[in-house]
Amino acid sequence: MKKLLLLIYLTLWASITLAQDDNNSTTGTYKKRVLESTEVELLGSYYSQTGNNPAVTGGIGTEELKDLASTIIVKLPLNDDDVLSINAGISAYSSASSSNINPFDGKSEADPFQASSGASSSDVWVNFTGVYSHSSDDRNSIWTGKASVSTEYDYTSFGLGGSYTRLMNEKNTEVSINGNVYFDQWSLIYPIELRPFVRGGDGIRHSFFEHYNLQGNSNYLPKFTGLDNSSRNSYSVGVSISQILSKNLQGVFMLDGILQEGLLSTPFQRVYFQDYEDSFIQNFHLADDVERLPSTRQKLAIGGRLNYFINELLVLRSYYRYYLDSWNIKSQTVNLELPVKLSPSWTISPSYRHYWQSAASYFAPYNEHLSTDSYYTSDYDLSKFNAGQFGIGISYTDIFTHFHIWRFGLKSVDLKFNSYERNTGLKANITTFGLKFTEVRPLGK
Repeated sequence: MKKLLLLIYLTLWASITLAQDDNNSTTGTYKKRVLESTEVELLGSYYSQTGNNPAVTGGIGTEELKDLASTIIVKLPLNDDDVLSINAGISAYSSASSSNINPFDGKSEADPFQASSGASSSDVWVNFTGVYSHSSDDRNSIWTGKASVSTEYDYTSFGLGGSYTRLMNEKNTEVSINGNVYFDQWSLIYPIELRPFVRGGDGIRHSFFEHYNLQGNSNYLPKFTGLDNSSRNSYSVGVSISQILSKNLQGVFMLDGILQEGLLSTPFQRVYFQDYEDSFIQNFHLADDVERLPSTRQKLAIGGRLNYFINELLVLRSYYRYYLDSWNIKSQTVNLELPVKLSPSWTISPSYRHYWQSAASYFAPYNEHLSTDSYYTSDYDLSKFNAGQFGIGISYTDIFTHFHIWRFGLKSVDLKFNSYERNTGLKANITTFGLKFTEVRPLGK
């Protein structure tokens, strides 16, 4: 996989260099600009969820979470052929489950079904991505390169990527290949009751346990030892082929492969063993260990889209994906969307998505693992479940950009609402809002 990614990047770099040389030797030919003027897109979303299976507390407790995110995307035409896109995003969330990394730092008694008010109850995620795109003179080849960095309280991530797209058959056929690498670094934050047992710690003699009365098994001795690795690398390669099949039908085939190496488990997600005696402080079950998963994971996804133009008012968009990985998860996704054009400016888009998934080999619910297992998790994202999602979106497009803010005219407005539900009890709603502006230049410029 690594050799394949290296070959792809070398090919992309060589292609970009050759294309730039070709452009330098081409003079006196009129070309329409890839992007006529600067575009600015403002995005915002609000997400909320409820449920009773958080991994932080071993598969039981509250999953209540709220997230408010905003993103700005600026696309700058550098010349006729090149575009630079800058994407900056920030997300602030409050999480009842992550607050229970330390359930004893709040004002009320520790309980997995109650959020703690301590420092781990909220956080901010920040991301910055830059994308450079170059198009050939005939507009049949497009090269892109990107770099990204993101950070949160317990990890940082740095990514690099690139892609090549070729249009053929009078632009009726489009073939794309892309590659990405991400280098993540974790901060090893463990559940509060396990920290005294990190190598060299005082164990049960630690001052933490002097403040509380142990209930149940008073000889608390978890299996826990600290994790050796704190980094994770991800490598991905994807191929897509798009074909106009008729004047009414377009199809897309997609194939994606991912290799992950390093720390693939989450250090603060608890696990409980049925062959260990239970120890409690207040109403909180003390962990027997943290989630442990293999240090490698291979993923493969095969999918496709079919878009059918019914008439001037209706378009049927369909999507299907089959996924499998080396942890024995298999899943299928089906999505249908039916945009309805109410007028030249207004479109409403109802949609439905359904998802089926089998369980990972290492998953078991709360208190059902055995201490003799090599790997274990009670994260319900790795369990067997199915989920449905209903959505509705409405968009407004103004090709004449009548509304202005400074030098920018309003190009489009989008509003979407999605309601999601798993058969495990997790429920979530997300509302997204987007505004796109384009720079309006005076005539002759």
